[in-house]
Formats: sequence, structure tokens, C-alpha cells
Amino acid sequence: MISIIIPTLNASEPLPSLLTKLEHQTCVDKEIIIIDSSSDDDTVEIAKSYGARVLHINRKDFDHGGTRNIAASKSKGDILVFMTQDAIPANEHSLENLIHPFESDEMIAAIYGRQLPSRDATPFSSHLRLFNYPDTSHVKRYEDRTTHGFKTIFISNSFSAYRKALLEKIGWFKDNLIFGEDTHAVARLLHDGYKVAYAANALVYHSHNYTPFQDFKRYFDIGVFHFNENWIVQKFGKTKEEGWKYIKSESLYLMKNKQYRLFPELILRNILKYLSYNLGLRYTKIPRNIARKISMHMK
Repeated sequence: MISIIIPTLNASEPLPSLLTKLEHQTCVDKEIIIIDSSSDDDTVEIAKSYGARVLHINRKDFDHGGTRNIAASKSKGDILVFMTQDAIPANEHSLENLIHPFESDEMIAAIYGRQLPSRDATPFSSHLRLFNYPDTSHVKRYEDRTTHGFKTIFISNSFSAYRKALLEKIGWFKDNLIFGEDTHAVARLLHDGYKVAYAANALVYHSHNYTPFQDFKRYFDIGVFHFNENWIVQKFGKTKEEGWKYIKSESLYLMKNKQYRLFPELILRNILKYLSYNLGLRYTKIPRNIARKISMHMK
């Protein structure tokens, strides 16, 4: 059985589309678990109308790792699929294609699928998805860190799957991370000798049109995560080289699509990312009330 776990908060707009798509997946033996953070809208009623199991937590208690662990501990499946409320399967084979690599190699502990830009995606948002989610599948091991560096542990719980027994073996997702519970888990799994796979034929539509300031806040949180979990950076390498690759790719993408007017914004965005990431690495020296204002997730 597959257990599909979806944290929600005021998801009445995207949820019907998501649950309808999940209803028509070619994987038959599945359960859907919604873990809701005290929504103010019709999220819970919608979820129940589709036959989903609904768990409740207080909004103030939401934690990226801990909330998912609550649902995982109550799941029936051998395979845990994690999704977000705004990740919409592109076709009826999305789940089947996501979990298929498990059949070929028992050492694969986690798999993530390909995220395509949503229809309303901006050029910056579209490029981010194309950069992080290529059209070729692959499998990575701990040894690949010498070639791929920090990219070795890339994964996203917006659309991913884990062997429940192996996730439980490492103590589930770590609690109280600012975010990055998925990256943290994969780093531990790879370090223990397991593998992570990318299924390029498992497709969902999922993207965010972040403003430059939202990007600033997100990269501040990345810096906080890397400071607090420095062992990951030590094991898998710094992200500086990957950052330069991204800027070059982003520039070429805008040129290819003749979006020359966006180059000033490209420069602004990447300066802000650099500054905010380095602020995040030094967040303990910043007053807490200010850190909360420039963070996307800090409580």
C-alpha cells in the first residue's frame, strides 16, 4: 500500500483538483492522509468528501519534519508519498512512475519526481523548475558527492516517496528544522549507504512566483539551515559553485526567451539571495525579532 501524506492550510482552492487527480491514478492500493493546520476554510470538508483521512494539529504547532512524522506514524503503507497541497499530478501515471524505481533496486530509499512550471509561472519560476528538474532520470549515491557536491542530496517533499521502514530506521524526519527536512533525511540515508532516485517521468505541476523579497526570505532560511546543520555542508560541499551555475543558466534562459527587460531584476534577485544567505549563516548575531521578519519560516 501507498500512503499519500499532504499537509494543508486553507487549501480549499487547489485541493479538489489535487484529490481528483489522485483519485484517478493508476496506483489502486493507496490511502490519502491530510494533516491539517487548523484551516479557516472548507479544506477539511473537501478532504473528507474525497474519502481522505484527516488529522488535525494546531496551526502554531506546524513543523516541517514533525508534522509529516505525525502522519507517517499513523500511516498503513509500506511506501510513503509526500506531497504539498499545490502540487498537481500531470497525468494518471504520476504516482506509478514515482514509485517504480523501488522495484528495481532495494537500496533506493527515496525518490523524487519532476516538477513542471504551473501555467502562470513567471520566467524566473519556470527556469528554477527546469534547472532543478531535468528530463533525464538518475540515481545518486554517497560517493557521488565528489562529482555533484551539494546537489547530491537534492530532493523535494512537494512530490517524493520513501520506504517507510528506512525512514523510520533513521528516526524519521528531524524535528524543529527551519525547513529542509527532506534534504536532511536524504543526507542521512545516503551516508548510511542507501540511494536516492530522480524519476523524470513522474510529473506534477508545482511552482511559486516568488517576489525578490520572498526570495530574500527563502535564502535567509537556507543560510540558517546550513548554519544549524553544518555537518551536511561539511559532508557534501558548499553551494557556491552551484550558485554560479544557476546564475549562468538563468541568464541564458532569459536570453533564449528574449526576456532582456528582466536582466535588472535578475541582478537584483541574485544580489539579494547572496546577501540573505550570508545573513542566514550569521543569524545568531541578529536580534530575534528582526530575524523573524526576514525569514519565511522562523517562529
